[in-house]
Amino acid sequence: MSDCKKALTECAGEMEKAVEYLRKKGIASAAKKATRIASQGTVATYLHGSRIGVMVEINCETDFVARNPDFTLFAKEVAMQVAAMNPQYVSSDEVPGDVLEKERSIRLEQAKQSGKPEPVWPKIVEGQIAKWHKEVCLLDQVWVKDPEGKKDIRSLLTELVAKTGENVKVRRFSRFEVGEGLEKRVDDFVEEVKKQAGQA
Repeated sequence: MSDCKKALTECAGEMEKAVEYLRKKGIASAAKKATRIASQGTVATYLHGSRIGVMVEINCETDFVARNPDFTLFAKEVAMQVAAMNPQYVSSDEVPGDVLEKERSIRLEQAKQSGKPEPVWPKIVEGQIAKWHKEVCLLDQVWVKDPEGKKDIRSLLTELVAKTGENVKVRRFSRFEVGEGLEKRVDDFVEEVKKQAGQA
C-alpha cells in the first residue's frame, strides 16, 4: 500500500506512470535479490505424450515459496518450454568458450561471403550470435505461450522474483526424447518395391 502511495506521489497522481514506476522498482529489486542463496525449490516434470519427457530444477530461498502456486506454475511452464524448444543451456553464461568460438567463426565466414563491407562484419556476427542465444539458451528463448511472441523466460523469472520477494533460479534441466541419439533405419521404399517386383 505504501509503495502504491509513494508511486502516485512520485508520478504526480498519474496512474499509468505510477504502474510503470512500480514495475521498474520490482525489476530493480529482483536484480538485488539475484545474489542471495537459493537452496530450496522443486523438481518439476513434464511429459509430452509418451515421446518427450523433461525434468527441471528450479531453486528459491525458502520452502514456503517452493510450495507457492506461482512458483509451481512457473516450474511447470519452464518444463513445458524445454520440451517444446529443446534448449541446450540455461543461460548464455553456460555456453562453453569453444562452442561460442566455433559459432562465431561460422558466422564470420558467412558475413565474409555476404558481400557486405568488412567494417560491418563484427556487428553482423554479434547480431547472429545474439539470435543463436535465443535458440539455444532457455532464459533467452521467447515463451511459447506468449501470444505476442515478445516475452522471454527471463522476463517470466523476473516477474516471479518480484512477486515472491525471493531469489529464484533455473538451475538445470534434462530433456529426453524417444530414439534421440540412436541411429534410425532408413528404408528406400522405391528400391523395396523394385525388389518385390523382381526388377532389382
